[in-house]
Order: sequence, then structure tokens, then C-alpha cells
Amino acid sequence: MAEIFDPRPCALGEGPLWHPERGVLFWFDITGRRLLWRGAQDGERALPEMTSAAGWVDRDTLLIATETGLRRFDIDSGESEAVAPLEADDPITRSNDGRADPMGGFWIGTMGKNAERAAGAIYRFHKGRLERLHKDISISNAICFAPDGRRAYFADTARGKIWSQDLDAEGWPATPPELFRDFREEGLNPDGAVTDAEGFLWIAQCGAGRVARYSPAGAFDRAVAVGGRHASCPAFGGADFATLYVTTAQQGIDAPDAAQGLTYVADPGCKGRAEPRVIL
Repeated sequence: MAEIFDPRPCALGEGPLWHPERGVLFWFDITGRRLLWRGAQDGERALPEMTSAAGWVDRDTLLIATETGLRRFDIDSGESEAVAPLEADDPITRSNDGRADPMGGFWIGTMGKNAERAAGAIYRFHKGRLERLHKDISISNAICFAPDGRRAYFADTARGKIWSQDLDAEGWPATPPELFRDFREEGLNPDGAVTDAEGFLWIAQCGAGRVARYSPAGAFDRAVAVGGRHASCPAFGGADFATLYVTTAQQGIDAPDAAQGLTYVADPGCKGRAEPRVIL
């Protein structure tokens, strides 16, 4: 069972990122428009737009995904500058799940602000180029990568499915997506995900109060329970990447109790690895 890592409740906690050079965990409250962090010191910063995910560029800089674009974000000052627009002309959508790939790219999904059917998509940003990879996504999630960077995973939570696809040496899709696992018969909702050092997927399952581990072949291995019913996204961190952090959400829960929307920490019994640096 996971323990409470940070007691500050989030309406929609998401996008945890362990910064390997700072030794700090960052995460977002999407609808609360906040960036939160915890390390040597705790902190938070109000944001002008809903923001959902980040990759690290260097010790002082993040690439953040907002409801209108990707932005270069200065950690200490909070100042940011535009890098690329992301459905900026579509008031219906916002960014959602995202993660850096081992080739230095950044994958980011969008979705309708009210989860409108098929309103979202999944994109990849790499060295100044933003390209749409998949369209007609309702709730983009579970973006993560095999340790060697040659396979990607992504989900549409509304459809209850995760897909995978091979990537080329530059990190671009080399094959069409194929079904990795269908969770509908189990009544599970795949949310954010990350791979560990062995290439197993740790998938937050919204509504089930847990993060579950699956082999690269899609077989269930084990699960870690968290106090927040709507587990939203896991991340590995700590000095040796043997710690698992999990964000949760209050959104969608009538009269949430004190366990909902918190960020949790657990010993997963395995190690992860540092998130790759984003190449702008």
C-alpha cells in the first residue's frame, strides 16, 4: 500500500516528473492551474492556463504542455516562452498526458475539456518539429516508451485500450499501432503510465485506486494500491529510481474524502530510470 507523499489535494493531479539533476518531483493540478513540487523545499506556482505534463530540458528549464501550446518554462522565475502551438485555435481541447522519449522527443496528447468524443490527438515534438501522430482520441493517456526507445505505448481511456507501436532510430513511428491490452472486460480505466528499467509498464487505473504492472507482452504482474481512488499517473524517482510516485484526482468523485487528490509514494520492488532530456 502506498503512503502519502504530499498532502496538498489536487482537483486533477497529473504529469509527475522527477527531475534527475535537481532531485525534485514536479507535478500538475490541471484544472487547478498549478505546478507543484517537492524536494529540498516544497513549492507551487499558479499557472495562467491548464497545464498537464512536462519534460526536462536542463537543470533550470522544463518543456511544459498547456491547453494552447508547448512552452519553455524557467523553473526559478516561472517565466515561459512559446515553443510550438498545440491546437491553440481549438477552444474545446487542452493538453493531457505527455512524456519525453529516449530519442529526445516529447509526446503529448490532447483531449476535449469535457472529454468530448474523439476531440483529441497525440503529437510528437522533436528538435523544433511538432507532428500529429494519431487522431480521434477521446482521452489521451499512458504515453510511455520501452527503455531502448524503439517502442511506444499510448491509451484512449474512454475506449479502455492501450496500443503499442515500433519506432525508428529517430523515434518516429515505424509501424501502425497494435493492441497491447483491452481493459474493458475487467472494468478498468488505463490512465497515465511509465515503464521501469525492465521494460514493464506501470499503469495508473483511474477508479480502481491502484497502479498495476504489466509485462511487455501485456501480462498482469502485480499492483500497488493507493489511497486516491482516481490514480492518474506514476513516475519513478529518488536517488536510485527505486521509488514510485503516483498522482491522484478528486475530479469525478462526489464529496471526496481526505485521501483523494493527494500524491502518493510506494516501494514498487523494482527500479525505474531517469526521464530522458527533451531536445528543443
